[in-house]
Amino acid sequence: MTEFASPTARVSTRPAASRRDIGIKRRYAAERRFRAFGFGAIAIGLFFLAVLLWSVVSKGYTAFQQTTITLPIEFSEKVIDPKNERATDPKQLFTANYPLLVREALVKQLGLDPAKRPLVKQATDMVSASARSQLRDIVVADPTVIGKTIPVTLLADANIDSAFKGQIDLTVDEARRKVEDEQVAWMNTLAEEGVLKKSFNTGIFTFGASSRPEAAGVGVALLGSLYMMLIVLVLSLPIGVAASIYLEEFAPKNRLTDLIEVNINNLAAVPSIVYGLLGLAVFINFWGMPRSAALVGAFVLTLMTLPTIIIATRAALKAVPPSIRSAALGLGASKMQTVFHHVLPLAMPGILTGTIIGLAHALGETAPLLLIGMVAFVVDFPGSPLEPSTALPVQIYMWANEAERAFVERTSGAIIILLIFLIFMNLGAILLRRRFERRW
Repeated sequence: MTEFASPTARVSTRPAASRRDIGIKRRYAAERRFRAFGFGAIAIGLFFLAVLLWSVVSKGYTAFQQTTITLPIEFSEKVIDPKNERATDPKQLFTANYPLLVREALVKQLGLDPAKRPLVKQATDMVSASARSQLRDIVVADPTVIGKTIPVTLLADANIDSAFKGQIDLTVDEARRKVEDEQVAWMNTLAEEGVLKKSFNTGIFTFGASSRPEAAGVGVALLGSLYMMLIVLVLSLPIGVAASIYLEEFAPKNRLTDLIEVNINNLAAVPSIVYGLLGLAVFINFWGMPRSAALVGAFVLTLMTLPTIIIATRAALKAVPPSIRSAALGLGASKMQTVFHHVLPLAMPGILTGTIIGLAHALGETAPLLLIGMVAFVVDFPGSPLEPSTALPVQIYMWANEAERAFVERTSGAIIILLIFLIFMNLGAILLRRRFERRW
């Protein structure tokens, strides 16, 4: 019977096979389209990421170089201490006419006529106004330099710095740029003599806030961010882990715990500026804590980070196999011993990863810090978290609002520093996860 199948059977079999083949081809085609869409989405994301990084790096890498002018400065006693009052009145060293020393050194270096005041002023404008404080600090630190001539490396003015780095088009008309033709000629002459040159800009890491771009740095912001991150870590990690352990392992399952879980999940999605309003109302207005202090910023960022750490810790606790708990309880361990001796160590990779990611998120926040007043113009380094300070993202925001073109370079440079910190924090999360991770 099988050898002589009816024509009807053969006719009904072929369409079924062809429909099956068509269905398989469609599924394969849909899979290829899905892969293509996924690859396209990744390619688009990488393209915009590359554009973002290029725009930041191309504008900010020059911030790590600074143009300097090395001049033989004569610390003339006639200028600094004409009446020899430093023994009885040390304030004389602070109020001396230090810009005059720079002016005289430039006049000698360029061979200018001191009587031509406009040319002398143009030459003096090539040196940053921060030279006054730099020379003052040298004299105050070592008064024996008075009466001597020593070479001092001074910061060049921001416009000269931009011109020497090629950021100003010197081919345009003199009236349309901030660097004059005489200054360009002197700049080239000093560069040929080795007096004017570029060097690594350590000041961007050590200087505080300044209205002059060449003397501005993120040193105060870095220290303020360090204070905040340490306090956030000390507060958020134990509180978040303890809350997660209680909710996941000990809390009864009822409406109250369900309400708490829903609120924690909702708090993780609350805009960060709301936490700034909460910090302003509670920590500053109600508790009377100082504005612009790293401690207040740390409290605000702790409230913002806690939901992230709690959610990550609960997910890590749930990922531990139930057999671990059953085995520990079966061997006579108490609930507390089971959690802290077996479950928690195995969940540690996920907990550490969530904590570092939460800290990285807090490090890049600006809106809540603006509301609690961390936009102060802080020049001196804070000695404690209670003193006025600022944070790195806030410093970037403040520089981005400056009108000086040189602050664009500083803004991009600070963004590069912030990105490097975030990269290292996320790299640390990956390494810790791989170090403590166990496969089941």
